[in-house]
Amino acid sequence: MHRRRFVALLGGAITLPCVAAAQQKAMPVIGFLSNNLPDLASPGVVAFRQGLSEIGYIEGQNVAIERRWAEGRVDRLPALAADLVGRKVDLIFAIGDAVFAAKNATSTIPIIFSSAGDPVAAGLVASFARPGGNLTGVDMFTLELMAKRLELLSELIPQARVIALLVNPGNPWLAEGYIRNAQEAASVKGLQLNVLRASAESEIDAAFATLVPLYIGALIVVADPFLDGRREQLVTLAAHHAVPVIYALREFAVAGGLISYGASFPATFRLAGVYAGKILKGAKPADLPVQQPTTFELVVNLKAANALGLTIPPSILARADEVIE
Repeated sequence: MHRRRFVALLGGAITLPCVAAAQQKAMPVIGFLSNNLPDLASPGVVAFRQGLSEIGYIEGQNVAIERRWAEGRVDRLPALAADLVGRKVDLIFAIGDAVFAAKNATSTIPIIFSSAGDPVAAGLVASFARPGGNLTGVDMFTLELMAKRLELLSELIPQARVIALLVNPGNPWLAEGYIRNAQEAASVKGLQLNVLRASAESEIDAAFATLVPLYIGALIVVADPFLDGRREQLVTLAAHHAVPVIYALREFAVAGGLISYGASFPATFRLAGVYAGKILKGAKPADLPVQQPTTFELVVNLKAANALGLTIPPSILARADEVIE
């Protein structure tokens, strides 16, 4: 009898830890999918973690983040998305055109996107209010701001009658939207619009080399994961060719670009982080409306203006959220 009691106790000692381990909930994992170069310290990445923390999730404590960076190569995104799905992450945060790779890779894992184009027109969601399916996120509102950027350029350089638009043909659904909106805005103002295309560093150099022969008076650089990752190259070329350029992201003006106007990336990434936390707590993407940014930034770089021999109109300075001297 003592032997039977000993065996029972021994069996309990062996099985109890196994039961406890099985009952312990594993730390949820978020897949982070981006077309950009790795930058863990970028304001957007920091803001995403901030949004998560507002819902009670701290990376390394009660949530893990698996990051995948395509480093500007769109062709790598499908394999990176498939890798995250194979690892059975709890949700995927997809930035820009990475959302299409994520959508093609899974119809069950929740996907949060930060999209530069209309997510309804792109077929990502059924509607803003009721996304349906496994996707929701934040629309960066960049297409809708094209007319505003053209207006700012005209106000800054009223003598410019020929404007160029730089897009990435490797991201056709977004490039076509930019071109369409820019053509409509240019037509209203009676401006001639030339479209320049670049999906490689050498093509960016070639595009800038055409500015003088085409009598381009100013340039609009759109928000695009590939172009965003070539910030230093674009700003340097703009200075070298002495062309006024307006960008969509504040980071370009901070890096030495003339002027930028667009939604705040940190603000939108924070919203995405909040949604990620809500989904980890049980919310369904289909029930979370696609959000639109409420924070927009107009940034002017006076040093760049001086180098171009430009005087920033008081009307623009008065509206600027930040003036870099």
